[in-house]
Amino acid sequence: MRVKAVYTELHRSHDPQFYLVRGIVKRTTEQPERADRLLAGLKAGHHELVAPLQFGQDARARVHSPEYLTFLEEAWDAWAALGDAGAEMIPNIHPVRNAGTYPSHIVGRLGWHTTDTSAPIGPGTWAGACAATDVAATAAQLLLDGEDAVYALCRPPGHHAYRDMASGFCFMNNSAIAAAHLRQRHERIAILDVDVHHGNGTQGIFYERPDVLTISIHADPAHYYPFVWGYAHERGDGAGLGANLNIPLALKSGDDTYLKAFETAAKTIHAFAPGALVVALGLDASEHDPLKGLAVTTPGFRRIGAAIARLGLPTVFVQEGGYLSDILGQNLTAVLAGFEEAR
Repeated sequence: MRVKAVYTELHRSHDPQFYLVRGIVKRTTEQPERADRLLAGLKAGHHELVAPLQFGQDARARVHSPEYLTFLEEAWDAWAALGDAGAEMIPNIHPVRNAGTYPSHIVGRLGWHTTDTSAPIGPGTWAGACAATDVAATAAQLLLDGEDAVYALCRPPGHHAYRDMASGFCFMNNSAIAAAHLRQRHERIAILDVDVHHGNGTQGIFYERPDVLTISIHADPAHYYPFVWGYAHERGDGAGLGANLNIPLALKSGDDTYLKAFETAAKTIHAFAPGALVVALGLDASEHDPLKGLAVTTPGFRRIGAAIARLGLPTVFVQEGGYLSDILGQNLTAVLAGFEEAR
């Protein structure tokens, strides 16, 4: 079998520049070139490219609040109308919302709807983020239509985006949108996040829900972004208690440690018995990734793909992180090849 891949060039309208790292402003690592390298990996693996359908706000509204979607759609025009604003929208307030009033001014709304400075909004951000959600929803629909596995090349990524907050390069949660689309047919869905960063937005969206299992294997947040979420004691709340599993790993952990953690995740997924699986596929756990949190090799990614296949579930792979390195495309080829071989 060959895994089909959903992709659109519309992601290129989102080309962020600003990235604040320990007080130093740098060019962001979430660049359009990421997609070019991932496309090279798909070409090497002989994967068929499929254009996305347009699902519009319906797919997004299953996950995100009306106020947040309105903000994202209107944000750039309101910002540009200020007349003395910068080339990108960077928040200068981060309200904790305790007894707060929802602001009407665009500067206030920007702060309200962001957790940090690493999701700058430009003139093409809304279009690019919408295209990414359509890619994710299309991949989920292909699964419902009978495909065994589909890959969604989403950019910008999504797993740090909450129901009504952007963060960590993410605006709308593509993995959550894919899961919500699949949830229309399946009683239970599992999301397995293998990005080097904890999927805090995904966790937050489903934290009180028993029908979507969220699992994240990631670098220990005691030393790594997002720092304040992603600890092992976070297990869900209310009806969702027990439906969230975090597996933090020591920095620079390699293949064997990662695959051992995967065994724990697999047992939890089997016990949950979902109808389908969404894999939040970050490739930034690579030993060569510029963010350098973990140290998974290219053969290690192939093993991860095979381990995912052995779960035996209809699977949507949703692209999350994975930044500019010479082997980014090779790592994607390896994951999907490992999955295909083991299936």
